[in-house]
Parts: sequence; C-alpha cells; structure tokens
Amino acid sequence: MGLWILRILLFLVCGVSGYALTRGIAPTPLIPLLGLSGGLLLATLTLLVEKGLKKIPLKNLLGSFIGLILGIVVANLLSNVFFSGLYNHQQTVLPLLSALYGVCGYIGLRIGFKKGEEIHLSGWKLFSKNVPSSENMKILDTSVIIDGRIADITETGFLEGALIIPQFVLNELQHIADSSDSIKRTRGKRGLEVLHHIQKQARMDVRIVDRDYPAVKEVDSKLIELAKEVRGKIITNDSNLNKVAELQGIEVLNINELANSIKPVVLPGEEINVKILKEGKEMGQGVAYLDDGTMIVVDNGRRQMGKAIDVIVTSVLQTPAGRMIFARPKEEANRENKGKDYYYPLDSEF
Repeated sequence: MGLWILRILLFLVCGVSGYALTRGIAPTPLIPLLGLSGGLLLATLTLLVEKGLKKIPLKNLLGSFIGLILGIVVANLLSNVFFSGLYNHQQTVLPLLSALYGVCGYIGLRIGFKKGEEIHLSGWKLFSKNVPSSENMKILDTSVIIDGRIADITETGFLEGALIIPQFVLNELQHIADSSDSIKRTRGKRGLEVLHHIQKQARMDVRIVDRDYPAVKEVDSKLIELAKEVRGKIITNDSNLNKVAELQGIEVLNINELANSIKPVVLPGEEINVKILKEGKEMGQGVAYLDDGTMIVVDNGRRQMGKAIDVIVTSVLQTPAGRMIFARPKEEANRENKGKDYYYPLDSEF
C-alpha cells in the first residue's frame, strides 16, 4: 500500500512541476497542458527504469556507477586538453563536448557493468541476506530434490558452480515431510535426506539462501524470479516448470532429459536378453524392461510371460516420454529370416 502511495505522489509531483514550469512560457493553456503531460511521462519513465534496475544485481549497479564516474572524469580531462581553446565558441564546442561525455560515459558504464560481476559482497553484513555471488549457479527445485538422482550426478563431478537451495524450497520440503499422508511424508523425508547427502560432498558448494518473494505465492514462480535475479539455471524434472521457465528466458537443466540422453544405444538387429513381465496392449505382445527402465515391446512374447528370453531388436522409437524398443523372440526371427535378408522397419513407420 505504501508503495502505491509513493507512486501516486511521484505522478502528482512530476505533473504539477511540469505544469508550473510551462505556465509562464505562454498565455495559451496548450503549453501548460503539454508540460503536465511531459511531467506524467517523466514519472512513467521513472517507474520503468525502477522496474529494470530491480532486476540488476547490486554488484553490477555498483560497477556501472563507478564506471560512469570514471568515464565522466576521463571525458573532463580530454576536454581540458583538446578543447580548452574552443570554450569561447559555444556553437562548436557544445556538440563536441556532448559527444565526448556521451561516448566516455557509455563506455565507462558498460565496462563497469561487466566488471561489476567480479565484485564480491558476501563478506559484507549489510548484504548477508542477499543471494551470494558465484558463477554457474544451479537452483534446485523441490521435485528434483525428492527424485534423488541429483545426488548421484553431483558425486560424479559433472556439475560446476554453486548449488542454490532457496529457503522457500526447504520450507516446502519440511511441509511435505510433516504431512499426514504417509506417501507425502516419505517423499519429504527422502528429499531432506538427499539434501543432507549433497551437503556432505566435499566437492560441491551448497548454499542455502533466505531470498524470498512475498508477493509471489507459487514456489515455481519464486524459483523463476530467483533465477532471473542471479542469472542462474534451474535444475528440475518438472515438465511444466521447464516450459514456463523457458518461455521467460530461463535456462533449465532437466534431469529426465539427461537420463534419456545417456541411456544405452540399442540398434535394430541387436540381440538382448530380457524377462517378459506383463502383457502388452496388442494381442500376443509381451512387455519387458531394461535395467534403466526402458520399455521393450516383444511381439508374440505373451506366451513367454515370466521367462527370460533372447530377443532381436526390430526398431527403436523415441517418444516425449522416453525411448521404446520393439523386438521379436530370437527363435521366431531366425525362423522367419532363414534364407533371406531381414527387414528392419524405420521409426517413421510406427
């Protein structure tokens, strides 16, 4: 409420100031109205600049300010050296000075913004509640923590940079662990155990931050806001969060996509041994699984239920849900292919 009062006051001050400044220029009412409009436009631009500055980390703002000051100082020194004799010719010197100060100020601002990333504020007590600065920040969401595979990935050393665990994610895990539902309670406790396991790994930099966004209710939305603020990546296995984050320009590391990409490559014609576990959707089909969970649909495999048999892969189909393998029993395939070349259908034929 107080913020809206300040914004209304800003519009009033700018509008009245613009009206008062232009009232004495001309007796016609058109000029003061233009001044009023200009003041309101200035207030609007001020709010837009405020919104943009809120998204910029403090270290970049400090770097930009220092760079701008240095740029102006350099421009002043250059003007005293090269244009001191032209100060009496204002029509010539003013455009030159404007260009010089503009170019030097812009260069200083840009260099300061970039170099501001090297400023470390983590040791200042004043900024202790802010997100610590680091390169390659990875923000964990609740689902990927409960999933547990992130702990195995961090042990391999493939992840670089700091792992950020927001306090609101911890609060959600605690709420799930205290649930009256036994399944949710088990999932919440598993998530807390996974975090404890990750924290004990010597090679990982795990940081718990207190940053929160009271105006944002959903945890997923808070994760996106935090990723924007620290310019980090979100690690998740939630497809909905993945889509929403990518629409807002946030990089996402999806554990499910990683798991699918590193599954063993199985080619048509390859022989594998599988155990038929259940019936398939079509008549006579049997379903088996590889160790990594990949489904294998075996034609005429229903009669081999509960048995481990050798099968020949006929095709591999990649779907949004994962990889599916189609196969036939080895004996049947050898009997049909005796004396002729075997035809392997392409994925596009399914």
